[in-house]
Amino acid sequence: MLLAVDIGNTDITLGVFEGEELRATWHIATGIHRMADEYAATLLNLLRHQNLATSDIKEAILCSVVPPLIATFEELFQKYFQISPLVVGAGVKTGVRIRMDNPKEVGADRIVNAAAAHHLYGGPVIITDLGTATTFDAVSREGDYLGGVIAPGIKTAAEALFTRAAMLPRVELVRPKQTIGTNTISAIQSGLIFGYVGLIEGIVARLRKELGGKALVVVTGGYAELMAQETTVIDKVNPDLTLIGLRLIYLMNQAQPEK
Repeated sequence: MLLAVDIGNTDITLGVFEGEELRATWHIATGIHRMADEYAATLLNLLRHQNLATSDIKEAILCSVVPPLIATFEELFQKYFQISPLVVGAGVKTGVRIRMDNPKEVGADRIVNAAAAHHLYGGPVIITDLGTATTFDAVSREGDYLGGVIAPGIKTAAEALFTRAAMLPRVELVRPKQTIGTNTISAIQSGLIFGYVGLIEGIVARLRKELGGKALVVVTGGYAELMAQETTVIDKVNPDLTLIGLRLIYLMNQAQPEK
């Protein structure tokens, strides 16, 4: 089995593949100061809950936007699974040509998403990832990563509003009954939910125009389902997009048998 790990700024997503089947997925909080043994204790408990043992995990791949945690997870895999994970980065085949001014600036998770989206849906395709940041990635018909857009994530914006405005409370990120808020909480929810719907629709319209056609829009991330219910510009919702991309990249990098 293959264990895929996507290390984000806010949370870490893990998935176990048996062949093409995604057997289990989990989300745990990112803690930059947590030790390998601490992450291992959590991961081993999650595996046991699915009746899986460390010996079942034969392969691993990870991508990370938190560089210090790469070494932490490499230590975890070597100590508890006796394997060395493939780390998505320089020198790893992804099947994606990066057309950015500086390819090194592109987060590994965005390249992984691009690889998965183009494999699953073709191109041109726009990937919207609703995480700590709200990102939009444009991929050409040929599978080239052209660039994208980065905006604050909806939860990040909500926390900033709470911490910077003394009279505004922290609110649950759920859809309000109507746009006109009749109290402070519903007014904030309206601004966040419907404001980000407007952000998505506006950015997608501009990206589609620059891509020269009706590019397919795929959304992933923690608030994908919520946003997809509020707009017609989203064509596909795929919460497992990054994990699927990690599996594809792992397969690309396996040594070919000698003839």
